[in-house]
Amino acid sequence: MNFLDKLIIPLSPKHIMLLHYLLMLTFSLFILYISILLSGTFFSLYFKNKGVKENNLNKIRFSKDIMEVVTINKSMGIILGVLTLLTSILIFVQLLSLGQASAISYLFTSLLLLIIGLVLVYTYLYSLKFTEVFDAIKGFRSEDKSIEDEISELHSGSRHLSSSSGKFGFIFLFISVWFFIAGSTLPVYPDTFSAGNILSVLLSWLVISRFIQIIFISGAFTGATLLFAFFYWNGGRKFITEEYKSLVRSFSIRLTFTSIIILPVFLLINLVTLPNNSLSGAVFFYSSAALVLIFLAYHYLYVMIRNQEIKYALHVFITVIIVIITLVIKDQLALINANEIQTVEMGAKYTKLMQQLTGESNAPKISGEDIYKNICSSCHSFDHKVVGPPYKQTLPKYKGNVDKLVAFILHPTQNNPGYPPMPNPGLKPDEARAVATYILSEVKKYE
Repeated sequence: MNFLDKLIIPLSPKHIMLLHYLLMLTFSLFILYISILLSGTFFSLYFKNKGVKENNLNKIRFSKDIMEVVTINKSMGIILGVLTLLTSILIFVQLLSLGQASAISYLFTSLLLLIIGLVLVYTYLYSLKFTEVFDAIKGFRSEDKSIEDEISELHSGSRHLSSSSGKFGFIFLFISVWFFIAGSTLPVYPDTFSAGNILSVLLSWLVISRFIQIIFISGAFTGATLLFAFFYWNGGRKFITEEYKSLVRSFSIRLTFTSIIILPVFLLINLVTLPNNSLSGAVFFYSSAALVLIFLAYHYLYVMIRNQEIKYALHVFITVIIVIITLVIKDQLALINANEIQTVEMGAKYTKLMQQLTGESNAPKISGEDIYKNICSSCHSFDHKVVGPPYKQTLPKYKGNVDKLVAFILHPTQNNPGYPPMPNPGLKPDEARAVATYILSEVKKYE
């Protein structure tokens, strides 16, 4: 991926945050689209096989209708699938320019697999339509026997194409999502995956648990979308029999309920396994919000099951969408927290470059000693407790790592039980670096 390095540009902290917000948007759109396409393709194949074996026309029809709902149209595959993932990759190239570049390789592999999967899935959709046409003229008779043979041959070829393109399309999408989860997980756990090969990453519990979570998200959103498309959109589907309506309603409600009831388990697993530097109040807030929304979806689904009605189809659909977006925001906030040091380093490089470009490279040097005396010394001393702990007690854990200490100064957290939490001193990145360098140098006198 060396050719992508040419796309890297210096970024200020504000620009970095804007990229994170854009990443939240692209991830939300991509996960919504790919989840419904993955699960929809699987269940379309399932009902197609069941329908053919049982000679059940309702299941065969449902197989085709599922694909028409989840694929939307060809443009959506390019916009919501390819372009959102490509945009996410370009954003990651900028955000991870100082580390975890291997994540880009996983995301790029995911993109290539996605393109192949989309081609096969849309081939599967159109072959289903051709098969439906051939089924309609199955009893066609002609005086020219060669025409009947040609129709029969085309019918058989359409069925074979439908089966093979659907299966391989699902497999490529499945693997694409797996690589996507791996690529988006690596930057949140930089220490865990610092030297892992492809198999160790893909088969790690962290990646697998997140992958299983996306599978259940996929099922929940697919079921909710089918309920919305069949029973709410434009007043619901017309000209369908009660038997067919019952099949769609029963399957969609069960799929949504079964999938979403498992989500809290993997949400909690994900929260527990996050590294300490990824956690924050905002991460816990959005995790809690997701749990509340999931229980709200339970309520709507329970009422629909108990009363055998579908009037809450829109409520379920919107609630599930908000749950997915909330989970994406939570994950992106964890990513921001995990890469604070990189953000500080990129901000410092940006400041240095701007000083050179504007001729301010000879600006007065910031005194870390003055910042310590004017701000830090009111709460800290090097050799004894004031309000906070003495530096000779706390600084050894940084092992001279200026960037790590700068990240803490800019975003302090509660690290020392028995002491009050450190307030944010409100320093600029270059000021934080100056005082961090000073106190790390000065504390050596007290060792």
